[in-house]
Amino acid sequence: MKPKVAIVILNWNGKHFLKQFLPLLLERTPEPWARIFVADNGSTDGSVPWLTENFPDLPLIVFQSNLGYTGGYNLALKQIDATYYILLNSDVEVTSGWLPPLAEMMDSLPECGVCMPKILSWAHPDTFEYAGACGGFIDWLGFPFCRGRVLTSIEKDHGQYDRPVPVFWASGTCMVVRSDLFHRLGGLDDHFFAHMEEIDFSWRAHWAGNSVYVVPQSKILHVGGGTLPNNSPRKLYLNYRNNLLMMYKNLGKGELIPILLLRILADHLSAVAYCFQGKWNFTLSVYKAHLHFWSMCHKMKRSGGKKPDLSQVMYRGSIVWRFFVSGKKLTFLKLRMQ
Repeated sequence: MKPKVAIVILNWNGKHFLKQFLPLLLERTPEPWARIFVADNGSTDGSVPWLTENFPDLPLIVFQSNLGYTGGYNLALKQIDATYYILLNSDVEVTSGWLPPLAEMMDSLPECGVCMPKILSWAHPDTFEYAGACGGFIDWLGFPFCRGRVLTSIEKDHGQYDRPVPVFWASGTCMVVRSDLFHRLGGLDDHFFAHMEEIDFSWRAHWAGNSVYVVPQSKILHVGGGTLPNNSPRKLYLNYRNNLLMMYKNLGKGELIPILLLRILADHLSAVAYCFQGKWNFTLSVYKAHLHFWSMCHKMKRSGGKKPDLSQVMYRGSIVWRFFVSGKKLTFLKLRMQ
């Protein structure tokens, strides 16, 4: 029988996370209309034998190599039939009652194509987690930030963002998406491999006439940095390259060249700053990202159709400028976006 919700964990060498969090996910997801799947991305840490031995009834999809976040989910979801997909990281602890509010949002609001829960830090549950916090936004130069996390300034959760609202992007840590929309948009962009792909997908969903929401009544705890640590030059490279690819694909025709040129200038300034800090690998990552962007952008399919109204979910100033002018204590509420 086709499940209403397919919760799909893409695992790569995360056996320790599966041991810790999969039993809790099964326990805290009693809804009969939901089914949990694991797709293994070529793990070499014994994840597959462990899953087969301990959860023989759990649907398991196995790939022979690491296809990245984008390739792994694209291939896995082609094999799963459900009304809604939930892309869930392996390093996530769900809380009791986490699933119904997300499904209710999708059921009650047909124009909502994507949604996400509130994401708190597993190590510090009273604090928002970097990768999504309480809903993703973006500034006009393409720098992402969140309700509860502006660049490196992360807030404690006092219920200040507990109202469901439209957002620009949903976090790939736990992203709910209509299956028909996922396939209609061609899934995640395989060129990205990992990082920024959820923002690109959300932006394309806006172009397709859909809205994206955060549902704070659903709450999860995220470890973070489970695949690539935050100080990884590889992660920095992917973020810079994919951000440029995302902007190239989704900016409107009249704004593409001026905004892209300004963003490239901002990236060069970042590279110089890394150089002065002695972070040579980071500087090289930025320039490598730009080199590969120029070699890849001609392969990108640009979004078309009626340009979406993003005035409520895109900050028309510079989040980086505001952040440093405010003494690095900038919060989302101070931006007066909503």
